[in-house]
Amino acid sequence: MLELKGVGKWYGGLPALQDVSFRLETGRVTALIGPNGAGKSTLINCISGVDQAGEGRIRLDGQSIEMLPAHTIAALGIARTFQNLKLFARLSVLDNVLVGLTVAAERSFARSMLRLPALRHQERQLRLRALEALDDFGLADKVGWPAAALSYGEKKRVEMARAFVSSPRLVLLDEPVAGLNNEETAHIARHIRQQRHAGHTMLLVEHDMELVMDVADQVVVLDSGRCIACGSPAAVRSNPLVLEAYLGSMEATA
Repeated sequence: MLELKGVGKWYGGLPALQDVSFRLETGRVTALIGPNGAGKSTLINCISGVDQAGEGRIRLDGQSIEMLPAHTIAALGIARTFQNLKLFARLSVLDNVLVGLTVAAERSFARSMLRLPALRHQERQLRLRALEALDDFGLADKVGWPAAALSYGEKKRVEMARAFVSSPRLVLLDEPVAGLNNEETAHIARHIRQQRHAGHTMLLVEHDMELVMDVADQVVVLDSGRCIACGSPAAVRSNPLVLEAYLGSMEATA
């Protein structure tokens, strides 16, 4: 589904990413791991259009997307969560999830002003999709709550519901269990497995090695912006280079 080839990115002459290449397969979870500063979030930003790669190619089903703006990439079917929560605190939980359906909403200003029956029908359908997503993530009893009133773990699930609600082709999950306790982490892991079983493709950035080894089909390891290993969780776990350079420090960080 997604192919990265020779992706590079610099900030002030310092390399954040260097010659990063790997592929994502449809319906699988790929984990992107590495210590702080390895370039994981930078890569997520380049894929989602928040930032642009300085070199290399990022292709979605063969289409180059590395120079496209974020809203265009979202319309092509790439959704994401954020390492630092990006919710609208004063909006309801339902309205926060409806934001994720912007790409599926009516785009005609005239039809929106006239409030035609077709538009009202579409709005009802989008609302039902948002309610179903909230139910999938265990938040059906909080649809009318302001996002600010939720616990941190519940806010993480709202972000995930917003990312999945549009049935995207690819979801980028940037540290979805950071700051969560063991019980909340287990809930997120269960939701990731459920979404994988439903056929969703995911790129998961995470420090929690237990979660990575539990849910990932493929693991990509970054070191100072370079990809040093790519393979199954078992292969990466036993890779001498990964063991020497990363695994111990990442377990301590997690």
